[in-house]
Amino acid sequence: MNSVTRPVNTDGRRGRWDGHREQRRAELTAAAIEAIRQHGPEIGMEAIAAHAGVSKPVLYRYFADKSELWLAVGQQAGMLVLDAMIPAVAEVREERAAIATAIDVYLAHIEGDLNLYRFVVHQPDIARHRDVVADVVDTVASGLARIFGDRLRAHGLDSGAALPWAYGVVGYVQSVGDWWLRQQQPISREALCEYLTTFLWAGVAGISRAADTPGGLAALQEGWSMQ
Repeated sequence: MNSVTRPVNTDGRRGRWDGHREQRRAELTAAAIEAIRQHGPEIGMEAIAAHAGVSKPVLYRYFADKSELWLAVGQQAGMLVLDAMIPAVAEVREERAAIATAIDVYLAHIEGDLNLYRFVVHQPDIARHRDVVADVVDTVASGLARIFGDRLRAHGLDSGAALPWAYGVVGYVQSVGDWWLRQQQPISREALCEYLTTFLWAGVAGISRAADTPGGLAALQEGWSMQ
């Protein structure tokens, strides 16, 4: 009697391995962030592995090179900014205060996590197959756009402008914040936040005035539809 060889179903086994690998990568990324905070942005792979309690070959098993680890760290750094910013802004009702809160949370975050910021933004020896800074901007701007969209709809306005505005705000604040850190904080965070808020608020205030002015809302929406 001939026996029938049944194919071995490896999908479940592969799924468990993939899940374990992602979990291990997340753990090693968290350990790398701790090491960067403790030892500075110039830290090498060997020191990161030692801090994580693994050998260097084990670290390379999960990250092909420093560029791949840099990407994972940068993506996690973006989520840390977003996790701090979104709930803080959501608690504020008045629009100008919401802008000020978003700016202050970002500046406080990069000031308080300077080594991590410098590792992500100013890393000269990385082969940049992807732009992790752009990934961070994408992450933060997408979260901020949801808030802007809610605020625009609350005024009865088209929320289509929320995403480009969010990118504009994030890019502007990121650029000025980078200058501020590179110049070793020549002015206080509070003063810088107020300067940036005052500059950015003019645009948002203009939208609010258009919504409150008879005919202003229709004219504004007609202008948008023609662009």
